[in-house]
Amino acid sequence: MHFCNMLKKLQQHWKVNGINLVMIILTFALGGSLCGWAGRKILLFTNIEKGVVWILLYIILITILWPVCVLLISFPFGQFVFFKKYLSKVWNRMSGKKTGRANLPHYNIAIFASGAGSNAKKIIEYFKDKHSLVSIGLVVCNNPAAGVLNIAAADHIPVLVIERERFSKGDGYLPELKRSGINFIVLAGFLWKLPPVLIHAYPKKIINIHPALLPKYGGKGMYGQHVHDAVISNKEKQSGISIHFADELYDHGEIIFQATCELAPDETAETLAQKIHVLEHRHYPAVIEAVLKKQNPR
Repeated sequence: MHFCNMLKKLQQHWKVNGINLVMIILTFALGGSLCGWAGRKILLFTNIEKGVVWILLYIILITILWPVCVLLISFPFGQFVFFKKYLSKVWNRMSGKKTGRANLPHYNIAIFASGAGSNAKKIIEYFKDKHSLVSIGLVVCNNPAAGVLNIAAADHIPVLVIERERFSKGDGYLPELKRSGINFIVLAGFLWKLPPVLIHAYPKKIINIHPALLPKYGGKGMYGQHVHDAVISNKEKQSGISIHFADELYDHGEIIFQATCELAPDETAETLAQKIHVLEHRHYPAVIEAVLKKQNPR
């Protein structure tokens, strides 16, 4: 029972699912074994007899070899990303890089998404190695079959699958967000309207991206192909993206940034969607970063 509790605590601490936890433990074990074997093999070539000097050299060798061995083993077990982050944290602690950072602001972002998660993927990639003071702490999704959940799993990001009744008419899953230390929310293709409880809990700390130019092409039902069809039907010369602070209304709130693209005479919803995706992937992560730099996460 004590062992099971220990495993649960490790799972929560590392924010991984059960399968990944097993793979991580195996990687630790096999990496340590490989490290010990390699250290002994290297010392065989020195002809040093076992004694104090041999033990000291062995300790130095396995200390140097352990990170390399663990990373090598992590590849076939699919845990390279986890161990890269883990070893980076260990190194930062050993080198004292965390000194003086305790009082600096830290953003722990929740990404809300409903579909494939291409924008979520770009955001995760953008902040993965670039920012030590920005982390993606949670992916929230209203669709249990959404592709964004696979993206989260691949990067060992915890997920929260929500249902409409509690989200819209209940507590908005605010306890889970607070428990995860979330202090900023990014909507990336999330199709539900936000409840007032979340808007009030995160004032000016929720941003959304819309695949058209607001305020003209926003509102209920204006998402995906629907919005592109509307733009083309109205024979617009331009479309684009709008990044804005979210409020209780669909596609409403202060506009932070817009970018445009030209429409071709033979434009279709599909070709326009491709142009919009390029703008989204190019601008959204950088705009998020710019907004965070202007705010205090607390």
